[in-house]
Amino acid sequence: MNRLFVAYKPTWISSNHFLSHLKRKYKTKKAGFTGTLDPFAKGVLIIGLGSHTKLFRFLNKTPKKYRATLWLGAKSDSLDTEMIEKVEHLREFSYEDIQKSVKSLEGELEYEPPIFSAKKINGQRAYDLARAGKEFTLNKINSSIYEIDLINYCHPFVTFEATVSQGTYIRSLGLLIAKDLGLKYASLSALERLNEGQFVYDGEKALDIKQSLNIKENFYNGDSDNIKYGRVLALEDVEIKKDGYYWLDNGDNISIINIQNKIIKYDLNKVNIC
Repeated sequence: MNRLFVAYKPTWISSNHFLSHLKRKYKTKKAGFTGTLDPFAKGVLIIGLGSHTKLFRFLNKTPKKYRATLWLGAKSDSLDTEMIEKVEHLREFSYEDIQKSVKSLEGELEYEPPIFSAKKINGQRAYDLARAGKEFTLNKINSSIYEIDLINYCHPFVTFEATVSQGTYIRSLGLLIAKDLGLKYASLSALERLNEGQFVYDGEKALDIKQSLNIKENFYNGDSDNIKYGRVLALEDVEIKKDGYYWLDNGDNISIINIQNKIIKYDLNKVNIC
């Protein structure tokens, strides 16, 4: 089975475990996902079955939008409710102060990723080292926070929505909001991914591949049998001759080509879309 769709991962299940459930549901052995969600998080997960996993790198997956609830004063090394150690009782802030701290993150941001992350340190995942109690340092990372808005403040919980670049750690954003308020501790009590680029959850309906690709359509004016049988394509037979990736419409399937230095190579050929 070849299929590309958006699923909705529930909380407290790993992305891999959730994928195993989908494999059984659709009776397939070959499947994959893009944009791993932590077990704590729920929301949008792009799924590919069969050969459609090869399309992931050509999808328009950014920016991503999340909704999170921050628990002010809750200390957790994982920056979520998995490892809460203590909760400080805090004075209530004004709505304006909360809103100002949330909006302060908008723009280009440099910050430390959480120690409980999938970052690799000498070949080992940071969360494995953290759980083992080993000390290590993570390099700062950069993210673009395109938009971040306060949705609700019901002390000590702050709910916000953030539209961000790929690889942004929302748990770290929550801690930065807390620090801007003069607090030492805060952890997420909820995290939901609302979309990845243009992709939102719609009941696991199959996606229109042609509308999902983040590359331009090109047009081949030569003998269609050349594509059908995977023959070499000549540059003069395509309309767009500039270097880059393009897709060709073959009716019931598409081909993805790569033009480099006036040479056309197939990246994927005859990907069935029906």
